[in-house]
Amino acid sequence: MKRLGQWLWRVVTAFDWPLFGLLAMLAGLGMTIMYSAVGNTGGRFEDQSRNLMLALMAMWAVALVPPAWLRKCAVPFYVLGIILLLGVEFFGETSKGATRWLHLGVVRIQPSEMLKIAVPLMLAWYFHRNDQQLRIRDFLVAIVLLGIPFILIVKQPDLGTALLVLGTGFFVIYFGGLSFKLLVPVTVIGIAVLAVVVVNEDALCEPGVDWVVLHEYQKHRVCTLLNPGSDPLGKGFHTIQSMIAIGSGGLYGKGYMQGTQTHLDFIPERTTDFVLAVFAEEFGLYGCIMLLVLYLLLILRGLVIAWQADTQFGRLLAGALSMMFFIYVFVNVGMVTGVLPVVGVPLPFLSYGGTALLTLGIACGILMSISRHREKPD
Repeated sequence: MKRLGQWLWRVVTAFDWPLFGLLAMLAGLGMTIMYSAVGNTGGRFEDQSRNLMLALMAMWAVALVPPAWLRKCAVPFYVLGIILLLGVEFFGETSKGATRWLHLGVVRIQPSEMLKIAVPLMLAWYFHRNDQQLRIRDFLVAIVLLGIPFILIVKQPDLGTALLVLGTGFFVIYFGGLSFKLLVPVTVIGIAVLAVVVVNEDALCEPGVDWVVLHEYQKHRVCTLLNPGSDPLGKGFHTIQSMIAIGSGGLYGKGYMQGTQTHLDFIPERTTDFVLAVFAEEFGLYGCIMLLVLYLLLILRGLVIAWQADTQFGRLLAGALSMMFFIYVFVNVGMVTGVLPVVGVPLPFLSYGGTALLTLGIACGILMSISRHREKPD
């Protein structure tokens, strides 16, 4: 009985309960809408239930690990991730035009997923180690550490994961002390490029025009974003049907399991990237506002954990992982509503997918570890 009591005490004290409560509500909504979305897609509801349990177990296990141990694992974990990405580059499995998977005996893995955790871990370790004497050279080294996995993931190509890795790593560098003034020129250039693309859409989207920096399918996604009606039954089908579903939900929604766009199979990828369209059709604008408030509270709780952290490592890592949730939600909501190109980013805890859910569970476990363990500042 004593051992059982000690084990239960470790379970209870491992969790950050405000964060866990928000995750429980999001997971509950996720399983609720997944049951409606699965339709005739087989056992995806059961699979997602199993994935959720595995993510919960991973979260609890990581929450028990002190941040000091996480800091020691940062470099080996990052190096392993880069090696596996190089393995994908030379020995990876190609499917649907992308090379993202690697077979290791009987195990098939997607190494780019682990870089979502490995990159912020590595950068937080680096800035923690050099906290007392940050120089321009340190920021350049950090950019290189971020750029290597970003380039390797873009080459697969997997733009969605690459943007998540880039965004999460950028927030570590920004929270580490990067001057806001240095971001102004980059922002101005980005706005100028966007304006040029919008103004010259007709000419740039003509067949045969090479955008150099983007693959052909990525060019089509941008052009479809600017004018979904240019190919309504092809590349614009996802966006158009998603927007129809969201609009038809109105203020209050059509009711649970009453979504016509969903159950008549008009929404593609309705259990994965476009699950928000199912949610919006059935629960309406007010339901979506409630969902976004839950995500906002989750991000704010993560930022509070970062603010209360004892070390620079904990502050940077918790802050970056909190903003990773923001990137997930921002990109997914943007592409489902037709504001951003479709890049294959899931909606946290609602979209189907074991690998992404496991990554999110580990990220939450790290936040709980930083919240529950006290460290002496170096």
